[in-house]
Formats: sequence, structure tokens, C-alpha cells
Amino acid sequence: MLGVHPSDHRYSVSVFAPARLHMGFIDLGGSLGRRFGSIGVGINEIATRLSITAADALKVEGPCQERAAKAARKFAEFHALDCRVAIRIHQAIPEHVGLGSGTQLDLAVGMGLARFFGLEDLGVRDIAQAIERGARSGVGIAVFEQGGLVVDGGRGPDTVTPPLIARMEIPDAWRFILVFDRRGQGLHGTQEVDAFSTLPVFPVAETARLCHLLLMQGLPALAEGDIQGFGAVITELQNTVGDHFAPAQGGRFTSPEVAQAMANLESQGAVGIGQTSWGPTGFCLLDTPARAAELAGLASRRFDGLDFLVATARNRGAEILPEGTPPVVDVLRAEE
Repeated sequence: MLGVHPSDHRYSVSVFAPARLHMGFIDLGGSLGRRFGSIGVGINEIATRLSITAADALKVEGPCQERAAKAARKFAEFHALDCRVAIRIHQAIPEHVGLGSGTQLDLAVGMGLARFFGLEDLGVRDIAQAIERGARSGVGIAVFEQGGLVVDGGRGPDTVTPPLIARMEIPDAWRFILVFDRRGQGLHGTQEVDAFSTLPVFPVAETARLCHLLLMQGLPALAEGDIQGFGAVITELQNTVGDHFAPAQGGRFTSPEVAQAMANLESQGAVGIGQTSWGPTGFCLLDTPARAAELAGLASRRFDGLDFLVATARNRGAEILPEGTPPVVDVLRAEE
């Protein structure tokens, strides 16, 4: 903590944690002993931001209070800390829409407490272990840790947090269009657990095909700045996994309206078509800011009940903010 003692009530720590897009699982069956494996990317425009100061007891203000308090207690118990702090959540990633709200909030709380109590040696994965994150996908942890396009290696019998096996940067000019349906939420909690337990076994041949596409087409295309080649792999991965999840979520997309909007965007040249996590948020990729803004504007006038956001990839992880840093633009009207 750079020489500052937590008893100094003037001291505060602020954390910025970016949202993430979960772009699909790689091996749902685990035939080689490792299950899941995921690909995802961080985005700049939606985030959780919180600050921590000293207090007489644990206090939490702002959205997602109960979750933040639970994460703080877990972290404090794991490290035997007297967690008398005030946590203010200035803004939070919307819950249950596929943007990684829970993982990013929990890790932000953990990172803030680690810095506040002078535990500089703790890495992001140490924090994730303490607050029990990474039960399935590891992309939220990897995005928090490093940002960029990340691929994790899934869970084996002795995995603590899914290992990062690839990390690449998204070209600065590329833009995502995110499509939001405020009328619904994706599966979460016990619904998500039940869905994984009742879905059929994912075919080994499909796993092999998706791994081959990702390793020998998708990632090389990204390395060469080929948005068409990269996008084609993301679309195929999303279609395959979406069809597998269809019995649990009602179709390839959770929201039929988002599905219609994504088909329209694809017909106009968007690539990398998919749904992040259980949705209902959809995403696609364009190669220039101007084209993304144009298509998002056209779509917003055509599809009532949906919101469209042009977003940039975040090629760095979460960060401790200087004191006085204002919140990011609240594009989804997250509660203050």
C-alpha cells in the first residue's frame, strides 16, 4: 500500500473493472479431461467502478450491495483481515445480460481490498481463488487481469482458475456493435447450473472442429488483422454452441428480437455474430468506427425495444484509478 496505513481515513482506493464479452465455449464435453475452455474479450464502454475507504464497520453503498459485501467478507476471511471499510459502487455492469457483472464486481472488490490493506503481492488469480471465481469460464478473470482477446484452457481435475492459453490484441479500428434487450435476462444462478446438467453431451467431433477452426483460422486471422477470417470463426463457434444451448435458452439466441437484429446486421456486412454468455445481449464486429456507427444508427431506428452501442475492445485489464477520476459514460443507465 505504498506506506499508507488503512487507519488513515483520508486514504481511498478506486478500481475500474471492464465488462467482457463471452464469445463461446470450446470443449463442453471435457473428453480430454479439461472441460469448458472459453474465448472472450474486454470492452471499454461498460464497467464497474468502486472506491474503498476506512470505516467503523463493513458498509456498502450503490448497486449490487449484497454481492459486493459477500465478496468482501470472503476475501477478508481468506486473508484474516479486519474488514472495516466502506465500499461505494459508483457504477456497476448490468447484471444477467452476459457482460460478466458478477466476476468483475467480485474481482474489483478483491483488488481494492488487496491494495487498501497493503497486500501488493496478490495477483488477480490469487484474488479469484479467495473469492471463489472461475468455476467454469476463465475469460472474466483473464480480461480483468490483462484485457484483449483471451482464450482459457478450461478446468481440469486440479484447476484452481482456468489457465490463460492465448492472449491477443484487437486492432484499434475494429468496433463491436452490442445489441441489448432490456425486456429479459439470460440464465443465471441455479437456472444456469440446471441447464449445464440437463443439456446433452457435446459431440467430441464438434469440439475438435471448433478447436481446429480457432487455432488454425481464427487466431491467425486476428494476428494478421483479417476481420473476415476471424469473424467467420466466431460466427461458426457461436452458431454451434448456440444450437447446443437452444433447448435451455429457447433458440440460438435468448431473445428472438436480438436474433432478428443480428441477422439484419450480418446481411449488411457485420461479422463475428453471436450472443455473449446466456445473453440476451448480442454482438458483432465491423472493421471501421464509421461503418459501425452507421449500422448501429440504422438498426436503432428499425428495431423498437432494443438498444445499440458501438464499443471498443479493451486491450488492457482492470486498473487502480487516481483519486478524483470521474465515472465512465453510463451507456446503460446503471444505477449510481
